[in-house]
Amino acid sequence: MTQSIRDILKTFNPLEDKYISREFQAYGIYLAEELGDYKHRSLYIKLAKTVPRAILEKALSFVKDANAKSKPRLFMWKMKELRKVEDKD
Repeated sequence: MTQSIRDILKTFNPLEDKYISREFQAYGIYLAEELGDYKHRSLYIKLAKTVPRAILEKALSFVKDANAKSKPRLFMWKMKELRKVEDKD
């Protein structure tokens, strides 16, 4: 699910979200919250900036469907696997 700039600006609170100014930053925070790994939100922001969104979406969907002990670890593994497949093509 990608959000448009309009949707992000509707939910933007300048007092709470003062450091989020780009769409990829908002998506990185979304990933961190979905995976329950808010401590490493800067990693997810970097991934949102550098990794194709389709790969991140597929990995997140995989993690949501799985019943894993460590969602962040499973997400990183699946993302790595998807990137390998994409590089072979």
